[in-house]
Amino acid sequence: MSKINNRIVSGMRPTGRLHLGHYFGVLVNWLKIQEDNECFFFVADWHALTSEYTDPRRIKGFVPELVKDWVAAGLDPEKCTIFHQSEVKEHAELHLILSMLTPVGWLERNPTYKEIRQELSQKDLATYGFLGYPVLMASDILMYKPSRVPVGQDQLPHLELAREIARRFNHLNGEHFPEPEAMLTEDAKLPGLDGRKMSKSYNNGIFLGESAEEMRPKVMSMLTDSNRMRKTDVGDPEVCNLYPYHKLLTDSEKCAEIEEGCRNASWGCVDCKKLLAENMASFLAPMHERRAHLDENPDLVWQILADGTAKARARAQQNMEEIREKIGFNF
Repeated sequence: MSKINNRIVSGMRPTGRLHLGHYFGVLVNWLKIQEDNECFFFVADWHALTSEYTDPRRIKGFVPELVKDWVAAGLDPEKCTIFHQSEVKEHAELHLILSMLTPVGWLERNPTYKEIRQELSQKDLATYGFLGYPVLMASDILMYKPSRVPVGQDQLPHLELAREIARRFNHLNGEHFPEPEAMLTEDAKLPGLDGRKMSKSYNNGIFLGESAEEMRPKVMSMLTDSNRMRKTDVGDPEVCNLYPYHKLLTDSEKCAEIEEGCRNASWGCVDCKKLLAENMASFLAPMHERRAHLDENPDLVWQILADGTAKARARAQQNMEEIREKIGFNF
Protein backbone atom coordinates (compact mmCIF):
# COMPACT_ATOMS: atom_id res chain seq x y z
CA MET A 1 0.00 0.00 0.00
CA SER A 2 1.45 3.40 -0.95
CA LYS A 3 1.98 5.98 1.76
CA ILE A 4 -0.68 8.35 0.40
CA ASN A 5 -3.31 5.61 0.90
CA ASN A 6 -1.99 4.72 4.33
CA ARG A 7 -2.54 8.00 6.17
CA ILE A 8 -2.92 8.00 9.95
CA VAL A 9 -3.88 10.85 12.31
CA SER A 10 -3.61 11.08 16.08
CA GLY A 11 -2.92 13.68 18.76
CA MET A 12 -2.43 14.43 22.45
CA ARG A 13 -3.54 17.26 24.68
CA PRO A 14 -0.73 19.41 26.15
CA THR A 15 -1.89 19.42 29.78
CA GLY A 16 1.24 18.23 31.59
CA ARG A 17 4.16 15.85 31.51
CA LEU A 18 3.83 12.44 29.90
CA HIS A 19 4.28 9.31 32.00
CA LEU A 20 5.08 5.67 31.32
CA GLY A 21 1.39 4.93 30.79
CA HIS A 22 1.42 7.31 27.82
CA TYR A 23 4.54 5.68 26.45
CA PHE A 24 3.30 2.09 26.59
CA GLY A 25 -0.32 3.00 25.82
CA VAL A 26 0.25 5.37 22.89
CA LEU A 27 3.79 6.29 21.95
CA VAL A 28 5.15 2.78 21.53
CA ASN A 29 2.46 2.25 18.88
CA TRP A 30 3.23 5.58 17.18
CA LEU A 31 6.89 4.59 16.93
CA LYS A 32 5.92 1.46 15.00
CA ILE A 33 3.44 3.04 12.62
CA GLN A 34 5.66 6.00 11.70
CA GLU A 35 7.92 3.54 9.88
CA ASP A 36 5.45 2.46 7.18
CA ASN A 37 2.68 5.08 7.12
CA GLU A 38 2.06 8.73 6.38
CA CYS A 39 1.51 9.92 9.95
CA PHE A 40 0.14 13.22 11.24
CA PHE A 41 0.64 13.65 15.00
CA PHE A 42 -0.69 16.89 16.45
CA VAL A 43 -0.42 18.85 19.68
CA ALA A 44 -4.12 19.26 20.54
CA ASP A 45 -3.99 22.59 22.37
CA TRP A 46 -7.58 23.54 21.47
CA HIS A 47 -8.67 20.28 23.07
CA ALA A 48 -6.71 21.24 26.17
CA LEU A 49 -8.97 24.28 26.51
CA THR A 50 -11.93 22.02 27.32
CA SER A 51 -10.51 21.44 30.80
CA GLU A 52 -7.97 24.28 31.15
CA TYR A 53 -10.11 27.21 29.99
CA THR A 54 -9.93 29.00 33.36
CA ASP A 55 -6.15 29.37 33.04
CA PRO A 56 -5.34 28.89 29.34
CA ARG A 57 -1.94 30.59 29.58
CA ARG A 58 -0.55 27.41 31.13
CA ILE A 59 -1.11 25.52 27.87
CA LYS A 60 1.54 27.52 26.02
CA GLY A 61 4.27 26.15 28.26
CA PHE A 62 3.04 22.59 27.89
CA VAL A 63 3.22 22.66 24.06
CA PRO A 64 7.03 22.46 23.62
CA GLU A 65 7.32 20.06 26.56
CA LEU A 66 4.95 17.63 24.86
CA VAL A 67 6.99 17.76 21.65
CA LYS A 68 10.17 17.14 23.67
CA ASP A 69 8.60 14.04 25.22
CA TRP A 70 7.53 12.78 21.79
CA VAL A 71 10.92 13.25 20.13
CA ALA A 72 12.79 11.98 23.18
CA ALA A 73 10.61 8.85 23.06
CA GLY A 74 11.64 8.28 19.44
CA LEU A 75 9.23 10.11 17.13
CA ASP A 76 11.22 11.22 14.09
CA PRO A 77 10.17 14.47 12.33
CA GLU A 78 11.76 13.03 9.18
CA LYS A 79 9.33 10.10 9.28
CA CYS A 80 6.13 11.77 10.53
CA THR A 81 4.45 15.18 10.57
CA ILE A 82 4.39 16.75 14.03
CA PHE A 83 2.19 19.83 14.07
CA HIS A 84 0.42 22.40 16.22
CA GLN A 85 -3.38 22.14 16.05
CA SER A 86 -4.30 25.77 16.78
CA GLU A 87 -1.86 27.01 14.12
CA VAL A 88 -3.93 25.24 11.45
CA LYS A 89 -7.03 27.43 11.60
CA GLU A 90 -8.88 25.22 9.13
CA HIS A 91 -9.51 22.79 12.00
CA ALA A 92 -11.70 25.42 13.66
CA GLU A 93 -13.53 26.18 10.42
CA LEU A 94 -14.32 22.53 9.79
CA HIS A 95 -15.36 22.13 13.43
CA LEU A 96 -17.88 24.96 12.96
CA ILE A 97 -19.28 23.44 9.76
CA LEU A 98 -19.58 19.93 11.23
CA SER A 99 -21.14 21.24 14.45
CA MET A 100 -24.02 22.63 12.37
CA LEU A 101 -25.04 19.15 11.22
CA THR A 102 -24.25 17.08 14.34
CA PRO A 103 -27.35 16.22 16.42
CA VAL A 104 -27.05 17.08 20.12
CA GLY A 105 -28.25 13.59 21.01
CA TRP A 106 -25.16 12.09 19.41
CA LEU A 107 -22.98 14.09 21.80
CA GLU A 108 -25.06 13.44 24.91
CA ARG A 109 -24.88 9.68 24.43
CA ASN A 110 -21.07 9.74 24.34
CA PRO A 111 -20.20 7.18 27.08
CA THR A 112 -17.01 8.97 28.14
CA TYR A 113 -18.76 12.33 28.65
CA LYS A 114 -19.91 11.51 32.19
CA GLU A 115 -16.79 9.47 32.97
CA ILE A 116 -14.41 12.35 32.26
CA ARG A 117 -16.61 14.80 34.16
CA GLN A 118 -16.42 12.49 37.17
CA GLU A 119 -12.65 11.99 36.82
CA LEU A 120 -12.12 15.77 36.62
CA SER A 121 -14.83 16.63 39.16
CA GLN A 122 -12.74 19.51 40.52
CA LYS A 123 -13.20 21.33 37.19
CA ASP A 124 -16.43 22.84 35.85
CA LEU A 125 -16.95 20.96 32.59
CA ALA A 126 -20.60 21.89 32.06
CA THR A 127 -19.64 23.84 28.94
CA TYR A 128 -20.59 23.80 25.26
CA GLY A 129 -16.93 23.21 24.39
CA PHE A 130 -16.68 20.07 26.50
CA LEU A 131 -19.96 18.65 25.21
CA GLY A 132 -18.88 19.34 21.63
CA TYR A 133 -15.24 18.29 21.82
CA PRO A 134 -15.96 15.05 19.87
CA VAL A 135 -16.94 17.25 16.90
CA LEU A 136 -13.59 19.03 17.10
CA MET A 137 -11.97 15.60 17.32
CA ALA A 138 -13.87 14.52 14.21
CA SER A 139 -12.64 17.66 12.44
CA ASP A 140 -9.04 16.91 13.39
CA ILE A 141 -9.35 13.43 11.95
CA LEU A 142 -11.43 14.08 8.83
CA MET A 143 -9.34 17.08 7.79
CA TYR A 144 -6.62 14.71 6.57
CA LYS A 145 -8.87 11.95 5.21
CA PRO A 146 -6.97 9.14 6.96
CA SER A 147 -7.56 5.47 6.32
CA ARG A 148 -7.04 4.53 9.97
CA VAL A 149 -6.90 6.10 13.43
CA PRO A 150 -5.00 4.49 16.33
CA VAL A 151 -7.36 4.26 19.32
CA GLY A 152 -7.75 2.30 22.51
CA GLN A 153 -10.92 0.36 23.29
CA ASP A 154 -12.27 3.27 25.38
CA GLN A 155 -11.91 5.68 22.44
CA LEU A 156 -13.91 3.64 19.95
CA PRO A 157 -17.12 5.65 20.61
CA HIS A 158 -15.27 8.85 19.63
CA LEU A 159 -14.11 7.36 16.35
CA GLU A 160 -17.54 5.94 15.62
CA LEU A 161 -19.01 9.41 16.13
CA ALA A 162 -16.45 10.82 13.66
CA ARG A 163 -17.54 8.16 11.18
CA GLU A 164 -21.21 9.04 11.73
CA ILE A 165 -20.47 12.74 11.18
CA ALA A 166 -18.57 11.93 7.97
CA ARG A 167 -21.49 9.79 6.82
CA ARG A 168 -23.98 12.58 7.53
CA PHE A 169 -21.87 15.20 5.73
CA ASN A 170 -21.56 12.92 2.69
CA HIS A 171 -25.33 12.27 2.70
CA LEU A 172 -26.14 15.98 2.78
CA ASN A 173 -23.43 17.33 0.50
CA GLY A 174 -22.17 14.48 -1.65
CA GLU A 175 -19.38 11.99 -1.14
CA HIS A 176 -16.23 13.59 0.28
CA PHE A 177 -14.96 12.10 3.54
CA PRO A 178 -13.79 8.50 3.87
CA GLU A 179 -14.87 6.73 7.06
CA PRO A 180 -11.59 5.93 8.84
CA GLU A 181 -11.18 2.51 10.41
CA ALA A 182 -9.99 1.94 13.97
CA MET A 183 -6.42 0.79 14.49
CA LEU A 184 -6.93 -0.81 17.88
CA THR A 185 -4.04 -0.48 20.31
CA GLU A 186 -3.54 -2.40 23.52
CA ASP A 187 -4.31 -0.52 26.71
CA ALA A 188 -1.30 0.16 28.89
CA LYS A 189 -1.71 -2.08 31.90
CA LEU A 190 0.25 0.14 34.26
CA PRO A 191 -1.29 1.19 37.56
CA GLY A 192 -0.38 4.48 39.18
CA LEU A 193 1.88 4.68 42.22
CA ASP A 194 -1.19 4.58 44.45
CA GLY A 195 -2.89 1.69 42.65
CA ARG A 196 -5.37 3.87 40.75
CA LYS A 197 -5.23 4.49 37.00
CA MET A 198 -2.03 6.32 36.11
CA SER A 199 -3.11 9.87 35.29
CA LYS A 200 -1.70 13.37 35.00
CA SER A 201 -4.76 14.50 36.94
CA TYR A 202 -3.86 12.26 39.89
CA ASN A 203 -0.12 13.05 39.69
CA ASN A 204 0.57 9.39 40.41
CA GLY A 205 2.83 8.43 37.53
CA ILE A 206 6.47 7.91 36.61
CA PHE A 207 7.14 10.73 34.15
CA LEU A 208 9.29 10.26 31.07
CA GLY A 209 11.46 13.28 31.81
CA GLU A 210 12.18 12.41 35.43
CA SER A 211 15.77 11.74 36.44
CA ALA A 212 16.77 8.49 38.13
CA GLU A 213 17.12 10.43 41.38
CA GLU A 214 13.52 11.67 41.13
CA MET A 215 12.12 8.34 39.96
CA ARG A 216 13.82 6.02 42.47
CA PRO A 217 12.01 7.17 45.67
CA LYS A 218 8.69 6.90 43.81
CA VAL A 219 9.40 3.29 42.94
CA MET A 220 10.49 2.50 46.49
CA SER A 221 7.20 3.90 47.82
CA MET A 222 4.93 1.97 45.44
CA LEU A 223 2.16 -0.22 46.82
CA THR A 224 2.73 -3.98 46.62
CA ASP A 225 0.59 -6.98 47.57
CA SER A 226 -1.32 -5.75 50.64
CA ASN A 227 -1.44 -9.32 52.01
CA ARG A 228 2.33 -9.46 52.15
CA MET A 229 3.17 -7.68 55.41
CA ARG A 230 6.57 -9.38 55.93
CA LYS A 231 9.20 -10.82 53.62
CA THR A 232 8.33 -14.32 54.82
CA ASP A 233 4.70 -13.93 53.70
CA VAL A 234 3.92 -15.44 50.32
CA GLY A 235 2.59 -13.02 47.72
CA ASP A 236 0.68 -12.87 44.47
CA PRO A 237 2.41 -10.91 41.65
CA GLU A 238 -0.90 -10.48 39.81
CA VAL A 239 -2.24 -8.14 42.54
CA CYS A 240 1.04 -6.26 43.02
CA ASN A 241 1.53 -2.81 41.44
CA LEU A 242 5.16 -3.57 40.63
CA TYR A 243 4.69 -6.67 38.52
CA PRO A 244 3.05 -5.00 35.47
CA TYR A 245 6.11 -2.76 35.28
CA HIS A 246 8.47 -5.71 35.50
CA LYS A 247 6.63 -7.43 32.64
CA LEU A 248 7.42 -4.42 30.45
CA LEU A 249 10.88 -3.46 31.71
CA THR A 250 12.48 -6.68 32.96
CA ASP A 251 13.58 -9.60 30.76
CA SER A 252 11.27 -12.61 30.74
CA GLU A 253 13.71 -14.95 32.48
CA LYS A 254 14.13 -12.55 35.41
CA CYS A 255 10.37 -11.96 35.50
CA ALA A 256 9.79 -15.68 35.94
CA GLU A 257 12.29 -15.66 38.82
CA ILE A 258 10.53 -12.70 40.43
CA GLU A 259 7.13 -14.33 40.10
CA GLU A 260 8.31 -17.57 41.67
CA GLY A 261 10.22 -15.68 44.38
CA CYS A 262 7.12 -13.69 45.28
CA ARG A 263 4.91 -16.76 45.49
CA ASN A 264 7.34 -18.71 47.69
CA ALA A 265 8.57 -15.66 49.68
CA SER A 266 12.21 -15.99 48.57
CA TRP A 267 12.06 -12.52 47.00
CA GLY A 268 11.31 -9.51 49.20
CA CYS A 269 9.38 -6.45 48.01
CA VAL A 270 12.33 -4.14 48.67
CA ASP A 271 14.61 -6.24 46.44
CA CYS A 272 11.89 -6.24 43.78
CA LYS A 273 11.62 -2.46 43.93
CA LYS A 274 15.39 -1.95 43.72
CA LEU A 275 15.60 -4.09 40.59
CA LEU A 276 12.67 -2.25 39.03
CA ALA A 277 14.25 1.14 39.75
CA GLU A 278 17.48 0.00 38.06
CA ASN A 279 15.68 -1.33 35.00
CA MET A 280 13.49 1.75 34.75
CA ALA A 281 16.52 4.06 34.90
CA SER A 282 18.22 2.08 32.12
CA PHE A 283 15.08 2.17 30.00
CA LEU A 284 14.62 5.94 30.38
CA ALA A 285 18.29 6.87 29.93
CA PRO A 286 18.21 7.14 26.08
CA MET A 287 15.10 9.32 26.31
CA HIS A 288 16.84 11.59 28.80
CA GLU A 289 19.80 11.99 26.45
CA ARG A 290 17.59 12.98 23.52
CA ARG A 291 15.58 15.31 25.72
CA ALA A 292 18.73 16.99 27.07
CA HIS A 293 19.69 17.83 23.49
CA LEU A 294 16.29 19.47 22.94
CA ASP A 295 16.53 21.35 26.25
CA GLU A 296 19.86 22.77 25.10
CA ASN A 297 18.38 23.70 21.70
CA PRO A 298 14.85 25.05 22.36
CA ASP A 299 14.64 26.60 18.88
CA LEU A 300 14.84 23.10 17.43
CA VAL A 301 11.53 22.18 19.07
CA TRP A 302 9.75 25.18 17.58
CA GLN A 303 11.34 24.47 14.19
CA ILE A 304 10.00 20.91 14.28
CA LEU A 305 6.53 22.31 15.00
CA ALA A 306 6.82 25.04 12.35
CA ASP A 307 7.90 22.63 9.61
CA GLY A 308 5.23 20.08 10.49
CA THR A 309 2.52 22.73 10.82
CA ALA A 310 3.34 24.16 7.39
CA LYS A 311 2.97 20.70 5.87
CA ALA A 312 -0.31 20.02 7.69
CA ARG A 313 -1.67 23.47 6.82
CA ALA A 314 -1.06 22.93 3.10
CA ARG A 315 -3.07 19.69 3.23
CA ALA A 316 -5.83 21.30 5.33
CA GLN A 317 -6.16 24.33 3.06
CA GLN A 318 -6.61 22.11 0.03
CA ASN A 319 -9.28 20.05 1.77
CA MET A 320 -11.16 23.13 3.02
CA GLU A 321 -11.33 24.54 -0.51
CA GLU A 322 -13.03 21.31 -1.58
CA ILE A 323 -15.37 21.36 1.45
CA ARG A 324 -16.42 24.98 0.82
CA GLU A 325 -17.21 24.05 -2.78
CA LYS A 326 -19.24 21.05 -1.57
CA ILE A 327 -21.44 23.21 0.70
CA GLY A 328 -21.60 26.17 -1.69
CA PHE A 329 -19.48 28.51 0.45
CA ASN A 330 -16.79 29.07 -2.21
CA PHE A 331 -17.61 32.74 -2.60
